[in-house]
Amino acid sequence: MREDVIPFLENVLRGRNVPRERLLAVAEHYYYFDGRSPINDQNRALIAALREVVKIPIYWGNRNWHPLLADTVRQMQQDGIRRTVALATSAFGSYSGCRQYLEDIQRARAAVGDDAPEIVKMPPFSEHPLFIEAMADRVRTALGELPDARVVFTAHSVPIAIAESSPYERQLEAASRQVAETLGVREWKLVYQSRSGPPTQPWLGPDICDYLRESPGDTIIVPIGFLSDHMEVMYDLDTEARAVCDELGVRMVRAGTVGTHPAMIRLIAELIEREPAPCAASCCPAPQRPPSPAISR
Repeated sequence: MREDVIPFLENVLRGRNVPRERLLAVAEHYYYFDGRSPINDQNRALIAALREVVKIPIYWGNRNWHPLLADTVRQMQQDGIRRTVALATSAFGSYSGCRQYLEDIQRARAAVGDDAPEIVKMPPFSEHPLFIEAMADRVRTALGELPDARVVFTAHSVPIAIAESSPYERQLEAASRQVAETLGVREWKLVYQSRSGPPTQPWLGPDICDYLRESPGDTIIVPIGFLSDHMEVMYDLDTEARAVCDELGVRMVRAGTVGTHPAMIRLIAELIEREPAPCAASCCPAPQRPPSPAISR
């Protein structure tokens, strides 16, 4: 709903140094789609597909909007669940894509109390062969529509400080290379999108739209850093990046995300059945923030 957009974005950006005008600009992306994020429906589709192959209870909790994680953990406790594994919908290791989920789980369990179920978070899985298989199949389909185009992989940009304290950039490079090699693609590039920080803060680049303008050509855009077609994919790629390509007079096809690809469902089922080792205590730490400069008047 439109009235939920600003409260949702305030939850997402709480504690971050993001200008208010940037929040309002992102809100316009949601209003463009009638104020409704597609991600909840995509999570429901993922759960439905997973229930076809995994015969155990599946619960779902969000970080920033309903159903909130603490409410979900409380329901699990009431249902008698004592131990479970958690899948964060992020394939790559970074503070926001890994460590922050561990912190969310800890807060949710603390809110429920001493008898909250034990929750083991699955580590990032970008190097898993089934993830590469699913992503390669999505790119293969896109290449069928535009066979002579170069392939440009995209992921959400993060501050350089976060990239330096995590395997995020290295894992993205490795996964992109594996997908390209699987398909015999020689011309490919990893770029970034959806930057939200202040201009003075260095973030990973180049930005997808800047890259398209500086190096125009027919392009397959592959959102490898995203598991489903949520807002950053639908607006930043399907709307903004496509507008740039139209302006330049070049053709563009956007590959699908892994979503509910059968290989992705098998991957999750395999991780659940093996009950993977938890993330290391030192993984993907939050970056150290420099002290705020003094302001003189």
